[in-house]
Amino acid sequence: MSKKLLGIDLGGTTVKFGILSLEGEVQEKWAIETNILEEGRHIVPDIVASLKHRLELYGLTAADFVGIGMGSPGAVDRLNKTVTGAFNLNWAQTQQVGSVIERELGIPFAIDNDANVAALGERWVGAGDNQPDVVFMTLGTGVGGGIIAAGHLIHGVAGAGGEIGHMIVEPDSGFDCTCGNKGCLETVASATGVVRLARLLAESYEGDSALKLAIDNGDDVTSKAIFDVAQTGDYFANQVVNQVAKYLGLAAANLGNILNPDAIVIGGGVSAAGEFLRQKVEDYFVAYAFPQVKQTTKIKLAELGNDAGIIGAASLARQFLED
Repeated sequence: MSKKLLGIDLGGTTVKFGILSLEGEVQEKWAIETNILEEGRHIVPDIVASLKHRLELYGLTAADFVGIGMGSPGAVDRLNKTVTGAFNLNWAQTQQVGSVIERELGIPFAIDNDANVAALGERWVGAGDNQPDVVFMTLGTGVGGGIIAAGHLIHGVAGAGGEIGHMIVEPDSGFDCTCGNKGCLETVASATGVVRLARLLAESYEGDSALKLAIDNGDDVTSKAIFDVAQTGDYFANQVVNQVAKYLGLAAANLGNILNPDAIVIGGGVSAAGEFLRQKVEDYFVAYAFPQVKQTTKIKLAELGNDAGIIGAASLARQFLED
């Protein structure tokens, strides 16, 4: 029987698991709640217990697996297989992750940052078409991503490579960012950033608009609602979306001009706006990119959805394949 891969996508709400073929096909998947109580001390034991339970359920042993890969928030030490500063997990201090899982399961373990891992998934069997040069931008609560060049993730000397959300797109009058800078992409293209931008633009807009009315009434406006209203032809909502697309197109062009990847893939919750958003981002990308870059780098939508994390995590384990 062909050996398998295990992928773990660790999040602040749920831990997702997948058993995959060596080709990246998800054969089984499940999830458990992330118990972040007591400084997150239950998280790793819960992962171990769930893995043991499922392997027994499916009649599998350590010998059936090449390895385990995992994506985690926070600062990941890939060599020591530890995580520090994952505050949504209550992991302020350094957590021993890999050593515990390897000891308990007897399967080799690899770990990387969750955004990098999602990028690996989309590159491997998603919109990246397994090309060696792919950039992944994920638009969710924040803006993250990963850069894959010549088949390898870019980590940088401190592990901060690929911090796409902290590219400066509005240096003078931009919003303050949680990182301490002003005008980061995350402040205008994340789910909360889109709403923040809409509220700012609504202050000076005087025409009729369902979105403007909702904002002025103090209604609970979401990024999804903004895109939905824009697609009905609401002029003001389209102004907001165009401004978001301009920032994303500028960031994509800068990434393209530096890296010239085969594709820049857009994923995450905000990307649910689909082709409506992708086309607008592409228009600005073409306006700003270097001639050869605009001709060769494609702007694509992510294809794997919530499975990107477990698929990318499993791909980390391929390093344990025998030559």
